[in-house]
Amino acid sequence: MGSLRTLVLLASLLGAEAGNIKKRFSTLDVWRNGDFERDIVDQLADETFPKIAEWVEKTGSKCTLENAVQRKEWADLTIDERTDYISAVQCLMKLPPKAQTADVPGILNRYDDFVATHVLGIPVLHAPTNLFASHRYYIWAYEKALRDECGYKGYQPYMNYQRLQDPINSALFNGNETSMGGNGAAATYGGVFMPYPAPYNRIPAAGGGGCVTEGPFKDMVVSLGPFGTVLQGLPRNPQSNGLGSNPRCLRRDLNKYSAYGASANHSYSLVMDYPDVDAFYNRYLGSPFLRGDEYPWGLHSAGHYITGGDPGGDFYASPGDPTFWMHHASLDRLWWLWQMQEPETRLQAIPMVSTTRMTMEDAQKTVVDLKWSGEPRTLGELNDMMGSAPFCYIYV
Repeated sequence: MGSLRTLVLLASLLGAEAGNIKKRFSTLDVWRNGDFERDIVDQLADETFPKIAEWVEKTGSKCTLENAVQRKEWADLTIDERTDYISAVQCLMKLPPKAQTADVPGILNRYDDFVATHVLGIPVLHAPTNLFASHRYYIWAYEKALRDECGYKGYQPYMNYQRLQDPINSALFNGNETSMGGNGAAATYGGVFMPYPAPYNRIPAAGGGGCVTEGPFKDMVVSLGPFGTVLQGLPRNPQSNGLGSNPRCLRRDLNKYSAYGASANHSYSLVMDYPDVDAFYNRYLGSPFLRGDEYPWGLHSAGHYITGGDPGGDFYASPGDPTFWMHHASLDRLWWLWQMQEPETRLQAIPMVSTTRMTMEDAQKTVVDLKWSGEPRTLGELNDMMGSAPFCYIYV
């Protein structure tokens, strides 16, 4: 396969950050932020690209490394690319919703359509067999709305957890106008309780929990949720299903302790140490308990609670924090790397089918319906992000 070259006009796009960009060499030639060394997951991705090229050539897929769109890590975006993404998210928050207020009384805007999809769709989106593929589709549908409805020219970025070990000082969360906003103000917040033996039964609070006061989303109005919450004194939703009108600020506790559980070592181990799809699924969710690990939260929880707060800390309404999509894109990246270690057997592997009465073939026919956020698709279609409609993208 030929190499893919992304040309960057440093002077015009990067301004003061031009000196922080360097070329990463792999099967793909891409540009990365020179402030960061490649971690072991980045290196694994580089090593996996030749496998992907071989698989694409073998299957004759029309989606190749050359024509696939590229999803980049937030800090690897140029300043202009970050600004464009932020503007597109803010645009969705100004557009009218597609859901009806009769169904979602608290809905404010098009962005809330996606939050409502998650609240209402928990049984579908989070069924063990559906979790990976349905969230892959969910992120893609959100990306599509940013592009089709708000004129965004880029693609959905992801977060590299290793770069967030000090989240308050990261490019993603430092609170400047090209970040996704800063920490929440200090508040009464006890951390997040986890289903592990003491002393690992709580992700400690990290000093935030209150309203975000810096960055592009400091004035964001959160309406839907919470359904459940870890914040004290948070106003309850007037409806038991969390879909009533409950206007409030965006709250965060940017949590280094949670980030420690999502380090590159944890991410690499998830991909490489759990070849069985059910074992991968369980470790993804933090089971079984990792004895001897100070931060055994599992990548799904650890990534979510880097942001925490409200609605990010609410299992149901968590997409209400606009960094939700970067976290789940990162998880999608890890699943993709896991799949592509052995694509012949893993691309159509669906977790926890053994706990149902379905065969693997039946499970692949399971339909995911995102309502007003995306048309119905089967798990078999959604498993492969480089071979099945509607996907053709890679993480670089």
